[in-house]
Amino acid sequence: MAAVLGLALLAPAVAACDIGSERSDEASTASAPPPPTVTPRTAPVRTTGRGPEPPDKGAWLGTWVKPQFHNASGRAKAFDDFNRAAGGQLAIAHMFHEWNEPFPGATERAFQAQGKLQMISWQGTDTRSTVSGVYDSLIRERAKDVKEFGVPVLLRYRWEMDRPNLAASMHSPEDYVAAWKHVRGIFTEMGVTNAGWVWCPHADGFAEPERRAAAYYPGDDQVDWLCADVYPSPEWNSFSNRMDHFMAFAKKHPRPVIIGEYGLTQDGRPGQRADWMREVGPYLKKHPQIKAAVYFAARQTAKPIYDSTFGNDPESEQVFREMATDPYFQPPMPDLSVP
Repeated sequence: MAAVLGLALLAPAVAACDIGSERSDEASTASAPPPPTVTPRTAPVRTTGRGPEPPDKGAWLGTWVKPQFHNASGRAKAFDDFNRAAGGQLAIAHMFHEWNEPFPGATERAFQAQGKLQMISWQGTDTRSTVSGVYDSLIRERAKDVKEFGVPVLLRYRWEMDRPNLAASMHSPEDYVAAWKHVRGIFTEMGVTNAGWVWCPHADGFAEPERRAAAYYPGDDQVDWLCADVYPSPEWNSFSNRMDHFMAFAKKHPRPVIIGEYGLTQDGRPGQRADWMREVGPYLKKHPQIKAAVYFAARQTAKPIYDSTFGNDPESEQVFREMATDPYFQPPMPDLSVP
C-alpha cells in the first residue's frame, strides 16, 4: 500500500494552482492561547439550500492528490490510486483553480465519471478589484459553467483568507466580506443553486488572535459550509488543539463543517506522524457537526519542502486506511445525477 500511495505522488511542483505557496506559512510559530473547552454542538445544522446536503450521520472523507501528470486523466488516476490504496471508499475529490482559470472542466468531468462529490477551491483575487465590478463578466462565466455542470459541488472561494501573506490582496476582513457577497450575489443572480459555498479560514487563524479569522465571516445567510484547514506546526500542535479553537466558533453557527485540508507536513519523531493522525477519526466522531474531511497528499520538492504522502510512512498510512474503511466515514452519497 505504501508503494501505491508513494508512486502516485512522485511529481514536479504544481504550477497551475501554486500549491507550494499555499503551504508557505503553515509553520507559524506565533504563541497561541490554550485551546478552549469545546462542548460539541447538538443543535441541528443545515445549509442555505445550495449544493449537497450533508449526511445525517457520519462524515465523508476525500483527498486532493498531487498527480504525476497535471491533466484530467492524471488527476483522476492519482485520486483513484490513492483511493484504492486507502480502501476504496473516499467520497470527495478536490481540485484547485486559479482566479482566471475556467471551471468546471475536464478534471471535474473525470471526477464526475468516477461518481465523486467534488470540492472546487477557487483562488480569488484582489478584494477591492472584485467589488469594483471589473471581473463581473468572468464571475458570470464561472457561474454559468457551474450551473450547467448541474451536479452538487462544494465551492471553496478564497480559502485561508486570514493568512498573513494574503493581506495585500485581502486588504481587510471588511473588504473580504464585501468581495464574497459580490461574487455570491452574481451566482445568485445567475440562478446557481448546485454550488454550496464553503468558507474556509485556517484553524491557526482562531488559535492566533492577531489573525482575526472570525472577522472574515460573511454571515450565516452567506455560508453553506463552515471549514478549516489544519496542519501540525513545527511544535506539533495536536489536531484537537488546533480544531478546538475553530470548533468553539463553529458551534455557534448552524452550518455543517468540512475540514478542507489536513495533512502531515512535518517529519516529526518516530511515530509522531501516526500519533497526530490517530486523533483525527475520534475527533470527527466526537463532533458530529463535522460532516466531511479532505486529506492533502503532496510531496513538495521546492520550498517549502514537505511530504504529506504516506510513501515512506506505513504506520500513518495504516491509521488513515483504518479511518477510511470505518463505516462512520462511509455515509450515503448525495444525489450526483445530472438533471
